[in-house]
Amino acid sequence: MAWFRKEKKPQQPPRERLEIPRDTWEKCEACGHTDIRDKFLRNFNVCPECDFHRRFRAHDYAGMLLDDGSQVEVGMELRSVDPLGFPDYPSRLKRALANAGDGDAILTVAGTLEGMPVGLGVMDFAFMGGSMGSVVGEKIARLGQRCLERKHPLVIMSASGGARMQEGVLSLMQMAKASAVLSQLAERRIPYISVLTNPTTGGVSASFAMLGDAIVAEPGAVIGFAGPRVIKQTLGQDLPEGFQTAEFLLDHGMVDRVVHRKQLRETLSRLMRHMSGRPAAAGYDEA
Repeated sequence: MAWFRKEKKPQQPPRERLEIPRDTWEKCEACGHTDIRDKFLRNFNVCPECDFHRRFRAHDYAGMLLDDGSQVEVGMELRSVDPLGFPDYPSRLKRALANAGDGDAILTVAGTLEGMPVGLGVMDFAFMGGSMGSVVGEKIARLGQRCLERKHPLVIMSASGGARMQEGVLSLMQMAKASAVLSQLAERRIPYISVLTNPTTGGVSASFAMLGDAIVAEPGAVIGFAGPRVIKQTLGQDLPEGFQTAEFLLDHGMVDRVVHRKQLRETLSRLMRHMSGRPAAAGYDEA
């Protein structure tokens, strides 16, 4: 009888469930394009679909620009403190160190770029929004002094929301401190190139970011002092389309060139050779 017969069903091959790590995929903030993380990284964190320049970490910039094995960090022992007793500032510094994994909001290194010695400062937005505190100003001053002593060009890449409010007037003083060492470089005709990335605002844009002998910017970078909402409320009128973007500043003479991230190393090398009056094939003493 059919009740007592066991029907044989074809067995399905066992399926192995694969766990995909959460950080395997990345999503572009501009167009929503989703792709594997490695593809973004191979493209210098530029969206392969819409060419949007996503934020890049300071160590990634340094590795992209400087020759392999040439990096020497300057001022790595410097750490931010709480001079004003600002509420919750020490805990925020601890969280920033844990999340960003760097000493502060700027990485300062000496190295070579296509054989030319250079001092490179790269701000990191991942550390408290790239805010400029006392350590940022001191690192820039030390790197600038090193360039003065060795007559090496200086390149600073900015990515910042402005001065660090938790350090009050001490943070604002870094604007003058950084500008002073840049004026010494200008007096001795040592090139200083400023690179503006997204975003470059506040006290950083009001000081060393806009003092370069040559100023280049990444495509689409937001550059300005106050935000567009504050400016609109102050002026009481609508702002032009594309206001405070790198392309808008290029059209109005505030930026010398907008450079794609893939072409940044080549552009900086060409600028330094031209401004230093040295041929590309010349050898340089790194000491």
